[in-house]
Amino acid sequence: MRRRITFVAVTAAGLLLSGCATKDWVRDMMGKSAAETDGKIGEQKIRVEGMGFRMAKVEERTTAVEQQATRAGERAEAAHGRAEAIDQRLTRLWGNRNKRQDVESMDVIFGFDRWELDDGAQTTLLGFIKELQANPNLTVDLTGYTDPTGGLPYNIGLSQRRVEAVRRFLVSKGVALPRIQAIGLGILDDGALTDAQKRRVTVRLMTPTE
Repeated sequence: MRRRITFVAVTAAGLLLSGCATKDWVRDMMGKSAAETDGKIGEQKIRVEGMGFRMAKVEERTTAVEQQATRAGERAEAAHGRAEAIDQRLTRLWGNRNKRQDVESMDVIFGFDRWELDDGAQTTLLGFIKELQANPNLTVDLTGYTDPTGGLPYNIGLSQRRVEAVRRFLVSKGVALPRIQAIGLGILDDGALTDAQKRRVTVRLMTPTE
């Protein structure tokens, strides 16, 4: 009977000791698990914070790109506005290219089959040159003609040589070439004029009109 009581007591003590060991083991395991969990939570927190930082950088870059796009759009609109203004000005100038009026005109007369300027023609042209120099808005139109003697191709060439002689003289005296418009039309078909009067270059001073 005493042995049984002793065995039971030993067994009970063993169970108590075993229970204590199990609790310690459980506590150790729980502690380790909690530490691991805390570590994982910390790692996740670091990852989340890193992702938040990267997202913030992405947003900053996106904002910068949007601002650059806005500025580029503004520059493009400004350039488009300037281009439209230039286009309107060119259109207006082109539309008014023929809106000029005759201020003064004269005829430079040439000899038969000749295209050289004589002293009288040069003296008369000097007066026109002074007016061109005094008024930069003035331009000059030169139109060359011939009498009906000879064929059409030859007379067109002769009228052009006469026009070119007048143009060279004007340029030699300082008139800018873009201010001179010149054309040789060949035979002047005007029954009211003599043949001598048809051998000419008509010089017209022109001014633009609005």
